[in-house]
Amino acid sequence: MESLMNPAEEQQPSSPLADPWSLKPESSKNQKPKCVGGFVLVHAGAGYHSESKAKEYKHVCKRACQRAVDRLKAGALAVEAVAAALVELEDSPFTNAGMGSNLNLSGEIECDASIMDGKSLHYGAVGAISGIKNPVLVANRLLSEAQKGKLSAGRIPPCFLVGRGAHDWAVGHGIPPCPSEKMATKFSLSAYKRNKRKMELAEKMETGHKQAKKRRQSSENENGSGCLDTVGAIVVDLEGNVAAAVSSGGLAMKHAGRVGQAAHYGCGCWAENACNMNPYSTAVSTSGCGEHLIRTMLARECSAAVQSEDAHQALLEAMQSKFISSPFLAGEDRVLGGVIVLRCCTCVEAQPSKNIQGILVEFLWSHTTESMCVGYMSAQDSKAKTHISRLPPGTVPGQCLAIEGGVCRLASAVE
Repeated sequence: MESLMNPAEEQQPSSPLADPWSLKPESSKNQKPKCVGGFVLVHAGAGYHSESKAKEYKHVCKRACQRAVDRLKAGALAVEAVAAALVELEDSPFTNAGMGSNLNLSGEIECDASIMDGKSLHYGAVGAISGIKNPVLVANRLLSEAQKGKLSAGRIPPCFLVGRGAHDWAVGHGIPPCPSEKMATKFSLSAYKRNKRKMELAEKMETGHKQAKKRRQSSENENGSGCLDTVGAIVVDLEGNVAAAVSSGGLAMKHAGRVGQAAHYGCGCWAENACNMNPYSTAVSTSGCGEHLIRTMLARECSAAVQSEDAHQALLEAMQSKFISSPFLAGEDRVLGGVIVLRCCTCVEAQPSKNIQGILVEFLWSHTTESMCVGYMSAQDSKAKTHISRLPPGTVPGQCLAIEGGVCRLASAVE
C-alpha cells in the first residue's frame, strides 16, 4: 500500500500513513504478482476513543478486517464480505452495535443497520429492531430476498423494515432471536443507570439560565461525540464490485422508536459500481449524530463528491460545505460525524512478458468528532493496519475536521 500525501490544511492533522504504514511490495521482478481477493476498510465509530480502550477498539477492527478478507479469499463477493465484517463489529461488547448497544429511555436495546450492494444497487435496512443479535444479517437478507424479484400476486418485496415487523420477518426467514437481556452488557447497563440518574437530577433543577445551561451541557456530554460509535465497513472484491454496510445501537437514552442514519437510504452507507456516468466505483459508510447525517444525506453526497479527479480534495470540500457548513444544519453549534470512503477503478499496466491487470483503490476517512477508529487490510496483507485518527490539539469538535487515507493496488496477471 502507498500513502496519500495530505496537503497542508490549517485544520488538518498530518497523515500518519507516510512511513510506518507503507507496505513494501512482496514480489520481485522475477516473481509472479499475487492474485489478491480484495480490500476492506472498517470503522468502530466517530466519537471519542479513550487511550485506555484504544487497544480494544483496534483489536475489534483487526478482527473485522480479517473476517472480511477470509471471505474474499474464499471467493465471496463484496456484499458477503462486508456483512461478515459487520457481524464481527456487532459482536464486540466495546462497540455500540448489536451486543452491548446503548439502551433507550425505556431501558431497551433497539438497533439500526443497512447494507448496499454496488453491483445490483440493491439496499436492505432495519430500524429500531429488538431481539436480534446481528441486525446487519437481517438487512442483508432483505437485500438478497429483494434480488429474487417480486413476491406472490406481484407484490414488491420490502427493503426497509422497522420494529416488531422487522423482528418477525427476520425470525420467519431463519434468523434466530436473541433475548434483549442477553444483548445488554455490564458496561451498557451501568451506562444506562448513570445516564438515568443524570437525567433525573437535571429534571429536578430549577428553571433559569444557569440551570438550563447545565442541562444542555449534560445532554451534550451524554449524546455528544463520546457516544457516536456506530460501526461500518466498505469492501471491494477481486471483480471490482463494491459494497458498504453500517450498524448502530443509536444514541444513549434515545426515545423508543427513534431510527438513526444507520438505517436510512443514502445516509448510513452507499455503494455504487462504476458505470457510463461514473468512472469510479465508490463505497461509503458513516458514523456520528444520526440526525445530522440524515438531514445532509452524507453517505450519498460523499460518494458523488469523490467522482472528481482529486478524491482527497473533493472529500475535504464535501465535508466542509455539505456537512459542517450545510444550510440544512444552520442552527447547529456542533456538527458531528465521520465517514470512511473508497473509490476504485481497473487499470492495465504493460509488462515485457505479460499485462498486469488490477484495481487501484483510494481510501479515505474524515471526521469532525474528537476521534475515529479505523482499520484496513487487503487480501495480500498478513494482518490489518489500525489507527485512531484524532483532531489536532486545540480544535473544536463539530467545527473542524480531520482527513487521512492511502492507496492500495490489487494486481493479477493476465495471460
